[in-house]
Amino acid sequence: MLNRVIQKFGLQVISMNEVEDSFSSTVYKCTLSNRENVFLKIPFSKLKYEREVEAYEILKGYVSIPEMLDYWSGDEECAGAFLLSELKGKPLTSKSTPTVAYQVGVLHAQMHSIPPPANKVLTGIKNEFPNWSKFVEHQFYSFAEDVKDILDERLFNKSIEKFEKMKLQLPSPDGPSFVHMDFRPANIIVDHDIVSGIIDFESVRFGSTEVDFTKLYRDLLSVDASLYHAYQEGYNSIRPIIDLDTVLPFYRFTDAFNSIGWCKRRGIEENAIFLEQNVARVKKWVL
Repeated sequence: MLNRVIQKFGLQVISMNEVEDSFSSTVYKCTLSNRENVFLKIPFSKLKYEREVEAYEILKGYVSIPEMLDYWSGDEECAGAFLLSELKGKPLTSKSTPTVAYQVGVLHAQMHSIPPPANKVLTGIKNEFPNWSKFVEHQFYSFAEDVKDILDERLFNKSIEKFEKMKLQLPSPDGPSFVHMDFRPANIIVDHDIVSGIIDFESVRFGSTEVDFTKLYRDLLSVDASLYHAYQEGYNSIRPIIDLDTVLPFYRFTDAFNSIGWCKRRGIEENAIFLEQNVARVKKWVL
């Protein structure tokens, strides 16, 4: 399959390495004969392919992203593929500075400032905002079918009760906005003290911004109060940030719960550490 994609794009590849921390696509970093680095991305499904194509069209010129150099719509055996330029730098880490966190806030707010296009029919990216509560419920209860095989009955039932109780305390949704749904450090590229841009648009929706702060808070902002403050300052410089103290507890809990279901679907043994972390998080929230 990889060789077919390389041939489709007419690439002269001298070396390649599979990119780690890519869970919904196969991604390769390729060095070409002219010493240029590019990325080959092969999504796991046609829907993910369609979302990515539409996201690049919508975000271009508004948010810093790689350039889509070419794409192939695939066939019976392949969902499709993309050829992407390289953003200079490496994924964001917890060792970043408040200066970087400020820029991440700006980038995130720029993305959240994009509404659904008025005169374009989308096939991959759905506008979930009009029925946001139902969307959140559907995600939770869909993963619950997998989670019930992992958690003991008492913890599982208490988790359901917790979800229903916390859901009632949410404010009105904020949007409709372009939401990434996987806005975490691994998808934010930084070159020293400059944020180069954001990658990976396979899960994007139009919806409420409230869902989009969770993973960044989990993996970065909760580590250092100065980073959290700088991020909020950057975000507020573009658009007002919602009351995170009100919505984060709900989404942090549901993220942990849903992540248990994700681990069940993707393989318990392969994701054992992540599974253990999220079971501990659910216990902390529920018990």
